[in-house]
Amino acid sequence: MAEDIKVRYSDADLAKFKVIILEKIEKANKDLELLQSAYKNDGNNGTDDTSPTFKAFEEGSETMSKEANTQLAIRQEKFVRDLKNAMLRIENKTYGVCRVTGKLINPERLKLVPHATLSIEAKNMQS
Repeated sequence: MAEDIKVRYSDADLAKFKVIILEKIEKANKDLELLQSAYKNDGNNGTDDTSPTFKAFEEGSETMSKEANTQLAIRQEKFVRDLKNAMLRIENKTYGVCRVTGKLINPERLKLVPHATLSIEAKNMQS
């Protein structure tokens, strides 16, 4: 009947992971704000008086930069959402438990990827 025992991290361990996640959320939100201001900014660099060819090149480059920043912002939003979901798992005391194997995810992995829901073992099975 040992399988009935739910394996989980201790409350003390969860508290340590919570600090790491909160710090990452704060940094991720700051990065997201920078990205959003970059792609929302019109960025008129005063190319009105330059040659039409250069202006077209400049506008094309600006469009590509905005698209790249938009993609980065979307990825950053997902990262923040994943971190917030990790906080919910901490509150539910299910944080750090692999959703495939049910085993504890290596704490070193969680320090590097605090929103991980798969152990390396489970991740390798997906490949």
